[in-house]
Amino acid sequence: MSVQFTDNISPAAQRDILILQSKIESFAKGEMPEENFRKFRLGRGVYGQRQPGVQMIRIKLPHGRITADQLIRIADISDKYATGNLHATTRQDIQLHFVKLVDTPQLWSDLEDAKITLREACGNTVRNVTGSATAGIDPEEPFDITPYAYSIFDYLLRNPICQEMGRKFKISLSSSEKDSAYGYMHDVGLVPRINEAGQRGFKVMVGGGLGAQPYMAETAYEFLEEDKIIPFIEGCIRVFDRFGERTRRHKARMKFLLQDIGLEEFLQRVEGERLALKNKTYTIDTNIVASSEPGATATGDPINTAELSGDERYQAWLKTNVFEQKQKGWYAAQIRVLLGDMHSDTARALAAVVKKYAGDDIRVTVNQGYILRHIQPENLPSLHAALDALGLANPGFDSAADITTCPGTDTCNLAISSSYGITRALEKMMTAEFPDLIYNNDIKIKISGCMNGCGQHSVANIGFHSSSVKNGAYIIPALQVLLGGGFNGKGEGLFGDKVVKIPTKRGPDGLRLLLNDYDANAFDGEYYSDYYARKGKNYFYTLLKPLADLKTLAQEDYTDWDHTEQFVTEIGIGECASVMIDLVATVLTEAHEKLGWAREAFNEGRWADAIYHTYNVWIVGAKGCLMMKDINTNTQHGIVSDFDKNFVGEGFHEQEGDFKAVVFSINKNEPTEAFAQSFMAQAASFIEKFRIYRERQIELEGLPALRELVSAKDS
Repeated sequence: MSVQFTDNISPAAQRDILILQSKIESFAKGEMPEENFRKFRLGRGVYGQRQPGVQMIRIKLPHGRITADQLIRIADISDKYATGNLHATTRQDIQLHFVKLVDTPQLWSDLEDAKITLREACGNTVRNVTGSATAGIDPEEPFDITPYAYSIFDYLLRNPICQEMGRKFKISLSSSEKDSAYGYMHDVGLVPRINEAGQRGFKVMVGGGLGAQPYMAETAYEFLEEDKIIPFIEGCIRVFDRFGERTRRHKARMKFLLQDIGLEEFLQRVEGERLALKNKTYTIDTNIVASSEPGATATGDPINTAELSGDERYQAWLKTNVFEQKQKGWYAAQIRVLLGDMHSDTARALAAVVKKYAGDDIRVTVNQGYILRHIQPENLPSLHAALDALGLANPGFDSAADITTCPGTDTCNLAISSSYGITRALEKMMTAEFPDLIYNNDIKIKISGCMNGCGQHSVANIGFHSSSVKNGAYIIPALQVLLGGGFNGKGEGLFGDKVVKIPTKRGPDGLRLLLNDYDANAFDGEYYSDYYARKGKNYFYTLLKPLADLKTLAQEDYTDWDHTEQFVTEIGIGECASVMIDLVATVLTEAHEKLGWAREAFNEGRWADAIYHTYNVWIVGAKGCLMMKDINTNTQHGIVSDFDKNFVGEGFHEQEGDFKAVVFSINKNEPTEAFAQSFMAQAASFIEKFRIYRERQIELEGLPALRELVSAKDS
């Protein structure tokens, strides 16, 4: 079935969608290895679920910004292709689940019609650029980071420098020194500043990351001028692409490269890319997104505000979910969403509320909620009533009672136990026993379904990640407890310590112990992370250790939340092509495809893009040749070096060093038409030599080497 397009969809997006459809058809016929297809579809926001035969679709919303009509479009698409649920993520995306693979091209087309993309939402790409949801209305911001976040997103979208890196790359922009976008845990984190001369710029942090080994970002610059931000980010990506690990997945983030070579060497290598950059400076168009200044909004239905003065729930909502913007006399309302999940009917109704009472600028937040802005004070009572009717007026936004969580075993292949189940149990317990926690904004509780950290448990004051423990012949679902992360009283970002592992059904008891202990022993006004640092890890281990005692297990401890069957750890079922694939032939095809992209960019006058596509032709071709000699490499730099050394006199180059000199000339030249043309011609010649070399090897061996053939199964 052919994909239907409207005139609103750009030619670039139409091409992307048609290529996705073509790749899906090739994979279904067994013409494409599963690993190659997986890599391709992830870069288009299509992610395999735990359940066989269905996909999670991640919708990329730069800095979480969305209009009311776009929210309606996503809701309609969820009804048509998914389950009617919209899941907000900690990276300010929206995810849809249980989508059929064959439906994804048309789903994407329907989104692009509303100017929403899936491109590079997953995979080894630059993921969604996140930004403080309060940007543009934050009373403490030096300037609005919204156009900067969007410009970075726009500059990197479809950019050849970041399509197939060793691992994902994450960028955040906070609106103020409070670093509400958690720059300290990102590959590049930016905090806006204005210097003494009145010039705009950013504090720049690099090399942060979460996962099993969290790493604190290092400060590259206390102040970097605004027009140097995008060139610096491009330089970082080019260095990571060339020198970053590619074989050992657990070592493939930029944080490990930074640890290996050090900040000074890393920055020197970034500077070494400067000559080859498309732009040495890049001026941000601060009008690239619609103005966030207040617009005209409707007057709400008459409500007796005198009666509301005694309404405790309304007053709690005002105190915890509403704040005055930097535009005096205008207000923002924050929406707390359990599990980050919203039904499509609720989303459409929310869009109607936004159109009536707020500006057309909704932001998805990093704690899986939403922020509405530009609300007139006289409309707040009507807005509250409208939100309350939708179940969206619960007080305590971003408080201790507002837990951040990933979907866990409900959909994710990597999850170990139910994140949703334990989150519901903890919020229920806190609502009943600690109702005043809705006023506590210093304690953040975050939960992940595994150690990888989609729920950002490492940066929580109280964090949990799903795990398991063995008790004889049985496996018990468990929670790893982490304490002391997040921000301390000085505003410094911290990672939590792993303290103890407890059965997941004892999670509410564990949190109850921690909260009661804090209430009883913390100093007045003491931040939780400061309290943890003062008491020390051993104190909390001793406090929680009785809950870890497996000798006192009850029958319920052997089952997970939301389940009745005995718990077992299992990996979700993936896809299987069940065919034999000639990998080297596939690599040769990939090299020709990249050469085609290079020629297309050249014909459009995009010299820098043509050069980088051509660079990838060299890398892919050299990798294919090394495969035929069973030589494995970890980095692109290693691929070039090993090919240079092992293929002297094989019909490619005559002296060691010749190949490296040609390929690494990429950062020794300005991105001119002449260099692009020469570089591309040399690469085309190299790929032809690759083809001839492979055919000669086949003739010598009689058949393609056995090592070229694999069963293309999902790992």
